[in-house]
Amino acid sequence: MGATIDKIKGRAKQLEGKLTGDKVRAAQGKAERTKGDLESAAARAVRRAKGLIDQAAARAKAELDRANRPWRKR
Repeated sequence: MGATIDKIKGRAKQLEGKLTGDKVRAAQGKAERTKGDLESAAARAVRRAKGLIDQAAARAKAELDRANRPWRKR
């Protein structure tokens, strides 16, 4: 949620800076928007990594279950 707020606040600051001609304020807004974008990207990467780890764990568990069946010939 913080990333979205940073993006919105950054866009508002950026527009304020453009409207008033304040280049510093516009730059601050752009920096805040970029921070929000980076936070979003990092959160997506973490979610994807967790998903891949969960998939790998499920596959490993399935393999172990299949290998430990008593009726399976080895």
